[in-house]
Amino acid sequence: MRLSRPVLALFALLAPLALAACVQPPRPNDYGAFRAADPHSIAIVPAVNRSLEVTAADYYLSTVSIPLAERGYYVFPVHLVKRVMEDDGLSDADLVHAAPTEQVAALFGADAVLYVTIQVWESNYAVFSTTTRVTLDYALKDGQTGEALWKDTEQVFYQPQSSGGGIAGLIAQAIAAAAERAAPNYMPLARQANWMAVYRLGRGLPAGPYAPKYGQDQDAFPTAQKVETKKAETETPAATPAAATQ
Repeated sequence: MRLSRPVLALFALLAPLALAACVQPPRPNDYGAFRAADPHSIAIVPAVNRSLEVTAADYYLSTVSIPLAERGYYVFPVHLVKRVMEDDGLSDADLVHAAPTEQVAALFGADAVLYVTIQVWESNYAVFSTTTRVTLDYALKDGQTGEALWKDTEQVFYQPQSSGGGIAGLIAQAIAAAAERAAPNYMPLARQANWMAVYRLGRGLPAGPYAPKYGQDQDAFPTAQKVETKKAETETPAATPAAATQ
């Protein structure tokens, strides 16, 4: 049977709505281990750099302390942490990440240790477009047991755009792309990734002990029992009109 154009157009409009109705909201993390450990202080170790940009780790290190401190945690000065570990024979980031977390935490008396891996830190250039990308993996581990308390991955990108049209717009866009390629602006992307990782409800970090909402955000950052309850609520099918009238 051949459908008429109006019917086909209706299907095209309804299909995205049907797909959206089938998509479940992301399941929140289980913060049981995190709340049991109740970290007050965090030592941030040098990031492991898997990108081709050799300076990425040093630049990134200057961006990560502020969102954690503003979230309510005491953060050891990152450059002091790096210097102490270098003096202790842990000058290579891969060695630091491979060392027992308890050993690293004991150097500072830290409750937890944050490990960051830079997976992508690059700028891809085309004549009229340059895309700068940053992808970061985060892992927070208990300083006493080495147990993983929290993990996250963030991907952000930036592509300069020109608002003009015609030949002048193309020229402006080519200039903007070339400028971004010559000096990629990674730092705002790194800060954005850190902010998203730390503050996203249900996926980031609960408010720390020096934040006003400390201990008051269990609904947004639930433990296992509440996670299962939220999962059941999202998976329970809504009653159909026929079932509701029976």
